[in-house]
Amino acid sequence: MTLSDTVVDARSAVPLSSPGTGRRRSEPRTYDFRRPTKLSREHVRILQIAQESFARQATTVLTSMLRTGARMELDGIEQHSYDDYIATLPAQCFIATFTLEPLPGKGLLVYPLDTAMAIVDHMLGGSGGAEQPSRPMTAMETTITGHLLERLLHELATTFTPITPVQPVLAGLEYNPQLAQAAAGSETVMVASHRLRIGNREPTATLMLPFSSFAPALNNAASPQLSESALRKRQRAAEALTERISHVPVDVNVRFSPLQVPSADLLDLAVGDVLLLRHPRDSPLEVTTNDETFAHAIASNHRRRLAAEIVPDPTGGKDHS
Repeated sequence: MTLSDTVVDARSAVPLSSPGTGRRRSEPRTYDFRRPTKLSREHVRILQIAQESFARQATTVLTSMLRTGARMELDGIEQHSYDDYIATLPAQCFIATFTLEPLPGKGLLVYPLDTAMAIVDHMLGGSGGAEQPSRPMTAMETTITGHLLERLLHELATTFTPITPVQPVLAGLEYNPQLAQAAAGSETVMVASHRLRIGNREPTATLMLPFSSFAPALNNAASPQLSESALRKRQRAAEALTERISHVPVDVNVRFSPLQVPSADLLDLAVGDVLLLRHPRDSPLEVTTNDETFAHAIASNHRRRLAAEIVPDPTGGKDHS
């Protein structure tokens, strides 16, 4: 057996996830350092609880309105930019756009167009099993689908109540992802993937929500709820830390204005050479710490010791004395 055969066998031995369980664990994922991850584990856990509850409620709605076996299960939650999310969608699909009053921004509920047509077929008493047309919906089909979408959005509002009150309202339908225009291209969005089963169809639906609209609520929900005694302990610790920091010794320097010297002149310096400081005679000196100027002073003395007397900022700013 050659080395190449061993590599092939090793690759074929990597376990794949079962259908519908998401990507393989060993598959590398691209990380864009210009768009750092904003969804923490706490955020994902909070969203997971809400999305799983939505999937259960949506299962009930689909089963009752379509009068057929239906199921919806959460597959995963990921962060994308809006452009990257749109790039994952097919050229033609069913896109329901909805507002998130009173929050800003819009959300998207997306699933295959043939599934949307099969849903209409089920709602009209059909089997939904025949090959469905791939075209935009008529006015009647849009109205019929709108009743289902309104029920689903109502359940979405209910499941997100523990995070933040929201009232999703259907804004329109689209079939080309490039025309949805629900967010700016670089905006961070949260995408929940759901596995659907409607009759003999097993499509994937995605629910997109803007991260910026839910970020404050997610941060509040992710922060731990502390008891009064724990809050008092934290307050005492903060007061003790503030008091001790005020007594930490800090190196302070009083200096003339910095001088820029060409590197050639600096290398040619010899004993006895003179450097012109070019510090105006009537200008105060700089009081610095860690190379940061926080006050100005003039040379003075205190009894027999040299000292510096703090004076107002000559530029008119406010010194941090």
